[in-house]
Amino acid sequence: MTDDGNETPQSKGGKARAASVSPEQRSEIARAGATARWAALGKVPKATHGSADHPLKIGDVEIPCYVLEDGTRVLSQRGTLGGLGLSQGTSGGSGGDRLTSFASGKGISPFVSSELRAMIENPIRFRHSKGGGVAFGYPATILPEICESVLSARQAGALQRQQQHIAAQCEALVRAFAKVGIVALVDEATGYQSARERDELHKLLSVYLSEERLAWAKRFPDEFYKQVYRLRGWKWPVGKAKTPLLGHITNDVVYERLPAGVLPKLQELNPTEDETKRRKHRHHQFLSEDVGQPDLRDHILQIIPLMKVSRTWEGFKKHLDVAFPKKGTQILLDIDEET
Repeated sequence: MTDDGNETPQSKGGKARAASVSPEQRSEIARAGATARWAALGKVPKATHGSADHPLKIGDVEIPCYVLEDGTRVLSQRGTLGGLGLSQGTSGGSGGDRLTSFASGKGISPFVSSELRAMIENPIRFRHSKGGGVAFGYPATILPEICESVLSARQAGALQRQQQHIAAQCEALVRAFAKVGIVALVDEATGYQSARERDELHKLLSVYLSEERLAWAKRFPDEFYKQVYRLRGWKWPVGKAKTPLLGHITNDVVYERLPAGVLPKLQELNPTEDETKRRKHRHHQFLSEDVGQPDLRDHILQIIPLMKVSRTWEGFKKHLDVAFPKKGTQILLDIDEET
């Protein structure tokens, strides 16, 4: 602020940068803060994904990157300096000293937010997944923020002549970030993407499936079975002894069309008994009341009309594969008229 209470251009720029921080970046900053608290307690987090052999590649830049056990995406300190076109510093100094010195320079410092300065001055200590000594790095989101600060300084004419190559490097990096987010790039380089997908599936199952088996309730209306029998050419009505094939059919047209991973988990929770070769319960009894069962009901109510407008089982399956394809299957958009 100036003496008369007005904001300086630097102050305005700092607020604009803070407002532009994405939720993903804020989460990464929060994780970095948690990692820093670990360090304060004398704990050094371990990298679960990533190695120097599989660096983050952005154009001609290669930066070793890692994912820590708390989910923090980290860029190596040395790699960050190299990616920005900064030298490692004088003999006896560290990469952190060099980056801190650069961010504190007269030209660039007015464009560096207090949050960014704190991250630069407090690099993350961590251990590689394969053991070894303690390494240093920065939250992955630090790189786009540094680039924005450098480019803002260049636009304001505050950079020195020998710093212009750093601005050029930052401009190239920002163009790459515009195409793919930095966190997504790190996840791909470290192989964390598949682990993240497994974690997302775990979260889905935790709300989709009931922890305890629900009391039996009728979830499949008679119309569902009536249409199955009609399309398969079987006699209807039948007594309680329905064909054993209904189990396979139900898995095919219902459970395998629910979110990927649900059916395998249901089969795990409700296994086939060795003696009877049958399942003790119904799969739907393990679906949660607030998410899983309503989704099952909605799916059944949507496929019954497909059954009614179909003249053959094969025709129905074609309609079903277009409306509710199984994951990983090719969708047939051109459906021939049933004969």
